[in-house]
Amino acid sequence: MHFATVALIGRYQDAKLAGHLRALAQLLQTAGRHVLIEAQTAQHTGLTEFSVADFNQIGQQADLAIVMGGDGTMLGAARHLAPWSVPVAGINHGRLGFITDIPLEDAHAALDDLLEGRFETEERMLLAGEVLRDQTCLFSATALNDVVISRAGRGGMLEVRIDIDGVYMYTLRADGLIIATPTGSTAYSLAASGPILHPGINAMLLVPVSPQTLSNRPIVLPDTATLSLTVIGMSRIEAGGSVNFDMQTWSDVHLGDQVQVQRAPHTVKFLHPRGYSFFSTLRKKLDWHRLPATGHNEE
Repeated sequence: MHFATVALIGRYQDAKLAGHLRALAQLLQTAGRHVLIEAQTAQHTGLTEFSVADFNQIGQQADLAIVMGGDGTMLGAARHLAPWSVPVAGINHGRLGFITDIPLEDAHAALDDLLEGRFETEERMLLAGEVLRDQTCLFSATALNDVVISRAGRGGMLEVRIDIDGVYMYTLRADGLIIATPTGSTAYSLAASGPILHPGINAMLLVPVSPQTLSNRPIVLPDTATLSLTVIGMSRIEAGGSVNFDMQTWSDVHLGDQVQVQRAPHTVKFLHPRGYSFFSTLRKKLDWHRLPATGHNEE
């Protein structure tokens, strides 16, 4: 049997989610699978008639996790479950849906395929980082999309010294800096004019946010590198800075603080519908299939 125990995780802030999750849970039970509902999802949707489990219990017991929501919901679930190598599949109940790629209307058919072993498998890398002050770790987290160091408040810029594997690279003066995975290359990095990286590439992407020097361009680095980012200047010291690991934030960055980022030891295993293509996702989500107007006027 494929996936004897299946966990359901939802964007519990969405009041319309309960009915869809309950239908999936009932379908799974009918197919002879044991169903776990993530604890906060159960609390906010009222799906208490099924077994309830926190992320640690899901990691220890589940063979598959199905995430219903947007990409943000998937980011959090994937980070939690990566250490247990629990595969995840995403049903889009949000907006864009880059990594929750199963349309809601196709959810039941996609679930049937998953249970029968008809799916595509893909592994994606994570980043691990920590904030250091005087060699003491103040905060640590992992990120599936990106690690972002940025100024706080409206005014001023950050000045950041960047070292790679202990070798000085350059000093950046900008509003911020994005360290993105290939998954994150279609998120904030893309909005900051960074390139799109295919998820099969093992690399990290360094993208300045509004750099003072226009020659500071994005650069792709090997995933074996360790990045050290040291805050050596702030135009407005009282404003401070912040570091975001996906949606996890350390908002008290001081002068002299160091952010270290490297590839995490775990990966996330995504399950996709049969025929999944990264390029098809780009065409659909970025409107690559739309041709520009010719501008030709008929007389």
